[in-house]
Amino acid sequence: MDLSLTLIAELLALGLVAGFLAGLLGVGGGMMMVPFMTFILGQRGVPADVSVKMAIATSMATIMFTSISSVRAHHKKGSVRWDLVRGMAPGIVAGGLLAGAGAFALIKGQALALCFALFVGFSATQMLRNRQPKPSRQMPGPPGQGAAGTGIGFLSGLVGAGGAFVSVPFMTWCNVPIHQAVGTSAALGFPIALANTVGYVVGGWNLPPALPGALGHLYLPALLVIASASVTMAPLGARASHAMNVAQLKRVFAVLLYGLASYMLWKGLTA
Repeated sequence: MDLSLTLIAELLALGLVAGFLAGLLGVGGGMMMVPFMTFILGQRGVPADVSVKMAIATSMATIMFTSISSVRAHHKKGSVRWDLVRGMAPGIVAGGLLAGAGAFALIKGQALALCFALFVGFSATQMLRNRQPKPSRQMPGPPGQGAAGTGIGFLSGLVGAGGAFVSVPFMTWCNVPIHQAVGTSAALGFPIALANTVGYVVGGWNLPPALPGALGHLYLPALLVIASASVTMAPLGARASHAMNVAQLKRVFAVLLYGLASYMLWKGLTA
């Protein structure tokens, strides 16, 4: 598959939208990119099982760049809880490496698509329920944060997302304000993406390239185009998030998650 002008335009548009959403919702853009990259690659003849895995791995790799741009904007607003980042990052790295280098290579693409739909749909439901946490509930101590980080890193590696689909609901459940949860999730996106990308490269090192420019599960031309576009839009999304109230932000987050979960459910069931 050649990197045609049409493909470049599609990837640029995807990167711009994903970057904005990364800043707006702290999602790293992965949950936006995976369904659309799966569609783009599938339209060009890439088998479904391969396209899902390439979309997940490539989307995760772009989060390394988007996260840096997004978190700078959130940090300036004082909405990043760096104490929580330090507490959860070690577990995130462990979980990400376990998923990227182990489980990801063993699970079929259709099953990964169903996992994506399941966990993202669950997260959307938790957001829309808007149940108020007990006033006494707080984030757990370092051991609990490390355990939560391991689960977040592992799940993120399976579905190619920056972890906000789990970390934002988890932190708000623990009485972390929504804007701080979004900003902290943006900061957690970098260790999640780094650990899982290393895992994808290790796990796919001996695979024959599915496309020109592919490195195992990674599609490097798409990574370059999407990352270049997304980093320019993430700060704009971060500024927009602080202009929205909590209820609006939760509704936007939930609607986005439901739409993406529905597509990947259809993809997993029909592939």
